Amino acid sequence: MRLIKYSHACVRLEQDDRVLVIDPGVWSEAEALIGVTDVLITHEHADHVDLDRLKAAEGVRIFAPAEAAAQATELGERVVTVAAGEDFTAGGFSVRAVGGLHAEIFDGLPGCANLGYIVEGVYHPGDSFFVPDEEVDTLLVPAAGPWFKLGEALEFTRAVKPARAFPIHDAPLNDLGKSNVDGWMDFKGDTQYARLGTGESTTW
Repeated sequence: MRLIKYSHACVRLEQDDRVLVIDPGVWSEAEALIGVTDVLITHEHADHVDLDRLKAAEGVRIFAPAEAAAQATELGERVVTVAAGEDFTAGGFSVRAVGGLHAEIFDGLPGCANLGYIVEGVYHPGDSFFVPDEEVDTLLVPAAGPWFKLGEALEFTRAVKPARAFPIHDAPLNDLGKSNVDGWMDFKGDTQYARLGTGESTTW
């Protein structure tokens, strides 16, 4: 499988003739959607879903939790509502939706739905540190955000026990911030950890 990292929380998975994109938000690059038929959205926040861009991407199906789907009614039947525990196929990949809630920022906020997706061993948790029961080979671990705490990210990574991990959700970080997160993840994450720059890819 090939994983391509785009800005913030957006990643693209490719294998043979299969292509799938997760969380193409307003900070991600338009090129992430080239040749894509299916997109997974973890939740409704703009840094994870650019509705205007998806409206313009004719023929692309969007899989999303009910709350996010409700904000995309203009896309009609192109939007597929999914729920935690559901198994489905998107972009030719087998996908399982897990979790269900966005991590709390403060006073119970934002209190919105958030689905993580396990795509044939690759886990994108969206804005959460939900630990799934399923085995995970590759973890996309959040590295920043108003709900983020480094210690929780480390505990999350250790609990998931992936063979490898790559950071996502990192647009707010400058180079010093990225270096700090990377150093701790490498030191205490108990996994093979590496950062991919925007547009960079890895295969396994």
